[in-house]
Amino acid sequence: MVEDGAANDVTSQSLCDATAIRAAHIVARTKTVCAGLGVVEEFALRDGRLRVHSVAGSIDGEIVAAGASLLRLEGPLTSILPIERVLLNLLGIAMATSTLTAKYVEAVAGTKAKVCDTRKTIPGLRWLQKYAVRCGGGHLHRWGLADALLVKDNHIAGLSPSEYALCIRSAVEDLRARNTPLQFVCAEADTMEQFEALLALPNETLTIALLDNFALDSLENAVELRNRLRPSLLLEASGGVRLETIGSIARTGVDRISVGALTHSAGWLDVGLDMVD
Repeated sequence: MVEDGAANDVTSQSLCDATAIRAAHIVARTKTVCAGLGVVEEFALRDGRLRVHSVAGSIDGEIVAAGASLLRLEGPLTSILPIERVLLNLLGIAMATSTLTAKYVEAVAGTKAKVCDTRKTIPGLRWLQKYAVRCGGGHLHRWGLADALLVKDNHIAGLSPSEYALCIRSAVEDLRARNTPLQFVCAEADTMEQFEALLALPNETLTIALLDNFALDSLENAVELRNRLRPSLLLEASGGVRLETIGSIARTGVDRISVGALTHSAGWLDVGLDMVD
C-alpha cells in the first residue's frame, strides 16, 4: 500500500466525508477457489477504523460461485477506497493461482501423483502464491534455495553420469557432516543414463530423482526401473507440464509433478469491491 500512496489518496480525501461510515463487499466475479482472504483481512485491519466480516462459505480452499461475496468491509470511505486496489490485486493473484492449481489437481485424480509448485513466483509474493497453491490442493516443492538440496543441470554441466553421481554423494555427505537441515535431497536427470547413475547411489543419499523433460515412454521406463531397484526413491516429473498433458504424465506412475505454470501463468482472477447502498 506504500507504493500505491494509500496514505495520501488525494481523490478520496477531497471528495469523501471522512466521518461517513459505509459498507462494501469484496465479490468474486467468476467461480473460484478462495485463497488469501485472511491476508486481505489482516491488511484491512491495520486501519483501526475498519471492520472486516467473513461471509459464510467464503473461506480459503472453498469453491465459491460467480457473484459470491467474500468479505464485508465497514468503515469510513477514506479508509476503504485507498486500499481497494491493493486488496483486490492480492486476491486476484492468489485466487487465480488457487483456481488454476485446482484444475491441475483434478486432472491427476485417480493417480498417486502430487501436483507441486516451483520457485517461479512473482518477486515479493512467493509466500502468497505458494499458500494459494495449497488452497487449490497442490503441494509445496521447496520454499527456496536454503531448505533442500536440488542439483540441476547447470550445477554439474560437463560431468559424465558417473561423475555426476559421485558429486552428489560427496555434497550430501558434506552437508550431513555439518548437520545442515534438509527437507530432501533431489537430483535432476536429463537422460536415462543419468537416472541410472542416480539409482546406483546408496539408498540414504537421494530422496527424489527429478526427471526433466522425459517423454512418456521414458517416464514409464524410469518408473519400472525404480520399482524394481529402488522402490523407496520418489520420482518427480518436470518440464513444460501443461493442463492437457499432466494427466498422461501422472498415469506413468511418478510420485510428484512440478508445475511452474501454477504461479508464472496463473494470471489474475476478476474480483471487485461493491459498495452497499
